[in-house]
Amino acid sequence: MKNKDIDLLYEVGCLRFIQRTWRQFLNPDVQNVAEHTLRVIFISLVLAKNEGISNTDKIIKMALIHDLAESRTGDVNYLSRQFTKRNNEGALCETLQETSLEELIELGKEYEKHESIESKIVKDADILDGDFELQEQVAMGHTLPNNQRKLRDEVLNKLHTQSAKKLWKSLQTSNPHNWHLVNGSNRFLAGDWKK
Repeated sequence: MKNKDIDLLYEVGCLRFIQRTWRQFLNPDVQNVAEHTLRVIFISLVLAKNEGISNTDKIIKMALIHDLAESRTGDVNYLSRQFTKRNNEGALCETLQETSLEELIELGKEYEKHESIESKIVKDADILDGDFELQEQVAMGHTLPNNQRKLRDEVLNKLHTQSAKKLWKSLQTSNPHNWHLVNGSNRFLAGDWKK
């Protein structure tokens, strides 16, 4: 155990208090950084399997830390990104240095380059999570995601993997409630109220 391990674990815990800045445009109910990170991990795993990658350890670790620097730099949205400079590498290095997870610094650097298949998968997952959240916002009655549709159509050109492009296309007509209303073994479909 290293001295800074406890500090690291407290810092990771604070990610739940870091709001994603696009709440400025949507509403207070958008994900925080910790929630975003969790879904990015799962999207990364799905993409990796569909890209034929069976060893996903590196991908999971990279997805875990892809926004860890935001505990120090904060999040930036598509507008603020044009006017904000952040030192993500410095923040990640300081967060992980002298901890038991110091080797993750190199994964963070690899992620930022978006050259390896693992980093491309995690970046695709990071981008796709935004579209998942937009679909959820539409399902809650928000209209801004519909207004952003033309802007988000450009996302398809930013994705690296074929699996991500396929997922993005399917996502555009998906319903965030199908998992429990249509495809789940709920009371109406499989339970005591089934006709």
